[in-house]
Amino acid sequence: MTRRERLLRTLRGDTVDRPPVSFYEINGLDECPEDDDPFNIYSHPSWRPLIELARDHTDRIVMRGAAFQGVQPDPVAALASTETCLYRGSRQVTHRLAAGGRMLTSRTRRDPDVNTIWTEEHLLKDERDLRAFLTLPLPVSVGTPDLSGVLEAETALADSGIVMLDTPDPLCLAASLFDLGTYTTIALTEPALFRALLDWFAPALIQRTEAVSRELPGRLWRIYGPEYAAPPYLPSALFREFVVPYVAPMITAIQRHGGYARIHSHGRLRNILDDIAALHPDGLDPIEPPPQGDVELAWVRANYGTDMVLFGNLEVSDIEALPPEQFRDKVLHALEEGTRTPGRGFVLMPSACPYGRELSLTSLRNYETIIDCVETL
Repeated sequence: MTRRERLLRTLRGDTVDRPPVSFYEINGLDECPEDDDPFNIYSHPSWRPLIELARDHTDRIVMRGAAFQGVQPDPVAALASTETCLYRGSRQVTHRLAAGGRMLTSRTRRDPDVNTIWTEEHLLKDERDLRAFLTLPLPVSVGTPDLSGVLEAETALADSGIVMLDTPDPLCLAASLFDLGTYTTIALTEPALFRALLDWFAPALIQRTEAVSRELPGRLWRIYGPEYAAPPYLPSALFREFVVPYVAPMITAIQRHGGYARIHSHGRLRNILDDIAALHPDGLDPIEPPPQGDVELAWVRANYGTDMVLFGNLEVSDIEALPPEQFRDKVLHALEEGTRTPGRGFVLMPSACPYGRELSLTSLRNYETIIDCVETL
């Protein structure tokens, strides 16, 4: 059974020779050790063995942006003036956007030794900024989607894996415009106003999802953002208001063309699992074990695993911190819980990946432990 066949059979709920295993963002295709860009952490030699391990031994799931350029979208880039500069060795990007008689500004920072983007200034600081933003014309999704990145990745992967189309939901785009405290305050105290922001983003995003799924039928998708409306950020009642009406048409568009929709939601799941299940997604990730999450994988499998493929249950913090002999117990426990009862399928996967320039030897050994546990089942 090829790695591609194993993944596709798992998505369909068919039997497989063993559970697939993915390293999530680390796939052995997108990491370029030879690239000497100072912001490329994977050029450090400590990463090469892990990159090769992912390339040769994992069931590769390679993410490609569906609604925006890149995996992490910038919802205002097309509307704003942008300035990029180097400051104290870091790359800073500043957006300025005139709206409703106000000048809205955001600023991000990327450090050369850390593979993430920090938001130092959020675009919307208060309710007045939000009202000004809503005076902007609705975004329009026009033209034919550029599918070349997906098709090129599929060609490169051949039988070693699949491409996963990656898209935010309207909540992700809306919430990321604020710092977390301002977002939760406005969402709780002005839900109608906040929903107007969701309605601003939703039409173009849903249209884009439909267009891409029509051109690329039968693919796996990941929809991220629902966790913004889960406890402890917001009560689960607001999940039904801010997530369900907006994600449901995205899932319908994906499944209409034979695709598979996977919901991404970190942290606590217990109080929103019924609502997620009611959306009829094909998968759920990363199902973090307690204490990061609040449900055991075996419980999710027994109660929801008939209809959803479950992805995850390994914590990246354990990969980075635990001695390999202790981490092996975590891997075996996840494999046992993910396959204990009948279900549609299980993919062993970490919740994230390390993002520092130098990969520790402990992390490498624990990734090797994941592969060893799966391949010796």
